[in-house]
Amino acid sequence: MIKYTKDNPLRVFEAFAGYGSQALALDKLHEVYPDFCFTSVGISEIEQTAIEAYDALHPGVLNYGDISKIDWSQVPDFDLFTMSSPCQDFSHAGLQKGGEEGSGTRSSLLWECRRAILAKKPKYIMLENVAALVSKKFIRCFNKWQGELASYGYRNFAQLMNAKHYGTPQNRNRIFLISIRDDGDNPSFHFPAPFPLKKKLQDVLE
Repeated sequence: MIKYTKDNPLRVFEAFAGYGSQALALDKLHEVYPDFCFTSVGISEIEQTAIEAYDALHPGVLNYGDISKIDWSQVPDFDLFTMSSPCQDFSHAGLQKGGEEGSGTRSSLLWECRRAILAKKPKYIMLENVAALVSKKFIRCFNKWQGELASYGYRNFAQLMNAKHYGTPQNRNRIFLISIRDDGDNPSFHFPAPFPLKKKLQDVLE
């Protein structure tokens, strides 16, 4: 098992970074396990308010901008590629136009991640999106993406997870797909078990 320490930090690239929730989670991981270290080699984000929020929380990380225009040969190598690709066209709150490759929807930007994965071959990939991605309407798209990753040599592990089962007072159901490159080590992954919610919304509101 690879250990990511100060001398060998986990190198992370966040696509569709938003305010950097994945980096915040890794910061918390470091607080619990001080020997664990990571470094952000870059992000991809185009929404200005999200960029401002990311810069405030994670200063000094280079934003490579529009994922469809990135020259991945100019990006440092990374071990973990996170991709919270646009959910609007899968979401029940949107028009549900879907995310099929070539459709031109915002959610179809998922397929732009292929170029990053083929160029950098990260050990780990994490996709997070709305639960509707695995609904009857869109499961074909989700399974097609899993099949593509499998063809690149990744093993996939997927699970629906609700924030209220993991310490956050919010009913937020999301699909997580963890993909690990199989280097002959037959990788496995286990999602964390739910635990009772002790916080209430009023505990986190100012």
